[in-house]
Amino acid sequence: MADVPVNLDQRHIAMLIDGDNAQAAIIGEMLAETGKYGLITIRRVYGDWTTSNMNSWKETLHTHAIQPIQQFRYTTGKNATDSAMIIDAMDILYTTRIDGFCLVSSDSDYTRLATRIREKSLFVMGIGKKMTPRAFVNACDVFVYTENLQPGGRTTPIDESAEAPDDLSEPPPWLPLFENAFDLAVQDDGWAFLGALGHHLRQLDPGFDSRSYGYKQLSQMVRAHPDLFKMRKANKKGPSPIYVRLMRS
Repeated sequence: MADVPVNLDQRHIAMLIDGDNAQAAIIGEMLAETGKYGLITIRRVYGDWTTSNMNSWKETLHTHAIQPIQQFRYTTGKNATDSAMIIDAMDILYTTRIDGFCLVSSDSDYTRLATRIREKSLFVMGIGKKMTPRAFVNACDVFVYTENLQPGGRTTPIDESAEAPDDLSEPPPWLPLFENAFDLAVQDDGWAFLGALGHHLRQLDPGFDSRSYGYKQLSQMVRAHPDLFKMRKANKKGPSPIYVRLMRS
């Protein structure tokens, strides 16, 4: 699910990648996901390029126009990449026309950086593994788990015309989050615009993603649970905004 902003053409994003802490194999997917939120004008990957663990990144640099930033390890067991990336981020924040950042890492050391960027009213996106500490996830506006970007990963196509496939004998664990988001999005007529629902889901949990539950889109996730939601289109024919009503017990 993507809470896509309106002014995509106007938002310029700096993508900073912790090469010691990210997967080069899915760089194409990471760039595509970040591209949903704006134009990536700065692309940098940080690491000690004299070590063998950066070899996988070397094959992708020219293909994806990513600038390598060298950072030597001055002390064994210490990661100097974090400091270099944070310093560069602050330089970009104050010297470059940029509207947002994408921080690619699963390291909690970037939590304060994400918070500082948001304090400047800039957009912050994070990309990292499911193991990423919650503090870093919540410091971002949007956080995407790399498990959802793996080719042939967690999501499976959903037949929108089929009956609900899930066993709903127990309420799904995500239902309380949906209830809170619905209360923020609901209109006077008791219906909520699906886009507004998605926006508030991201506000309440930056790491929320329908792909984590096997659905490519939020609309598919809602449609698969007819005992929890009602859906309607503003117009019965052609593309039309979708509205949702929560069926409370």
